[in-house]
Amino acid sequence: MLYCTSFETNIGIIYIASSEKGVCKISLTLNSSGEFKSWIKKHFSEFEVVESKKENKEAIEQIRLYLARRLKKFDVPIDLIGTDFQKFVWRETMKIPYGETITYSELAKRIHKPKAYRAVGNALGANPLPIIVPCHRVIASDGSLGGYSGGIKIKEFLLGLEGAKSVLVFCSSRNSFKCTG
Repeated sequence: MLYCTSFETNIGIIYIASSEKGVCKISLTLNSSGEFKSWIKKHFSEFEVVESKKENKEAIEQIRLYLARRLKKFDVPIDLIGTDFQKFVWRETMKIPYGETITYSELAKRIHKPKAYRAVGNALGANPLPIIVPCHRVIASDGSLGGYSGGIKIKEFLLGLEGAKSVLVFCSSRNSFKCTG
C-alpha cells in the first residue's frame, strides 16, 4: 500500500507519498502532480495507491514546523528509493547541519570519491525527499546555488529560512527574491 496526498504550504503545494516503511517521495511546487504520479508509477506500480493525509500526518506536521522555523531536524521514518550510490550520497547529505552549506565537491570528498562531484550532483538531482534529505544545503564551488528540483527560488528560500551564512550575501544582492534569515 502507498499513501499519497498533497498539502498547501508557504512555498506552494507539496505532494507526499509514504510506504509502509516511511516517507518515500516529496514533490515541491515546481514539480507538477504529473511528475509525482510518474515517479509513483515507476517505483510502486504494483502497489495500491490510497489518498491519505492521516498516514502522512507526522511528515506533513514536521514539514510545516520546519517551514515555520520550529524544526531543524526531521525524525520521520523514511524509505529511500534509489541506487546504492544515490542512497549513500543522500545519507551523507542528511549529515549537513541546519543552516550550513557545503559544495558538491566537498560532498564528493566526504563520500571518499573526490572526483565524483558531478555524480554527486546527479544523485542530488534525483533526491526523492527534498527538504527531509536537505540537498538544498549543497551549493556550487563558486558560491552559486546550482540546481534544485523545486527550483532555485525555493532553494534560496530554504537556505534563507535556515539563515545559511554563505547564501545570505548571494541573496542580498538579488532583487528578485527576498531572503529571510
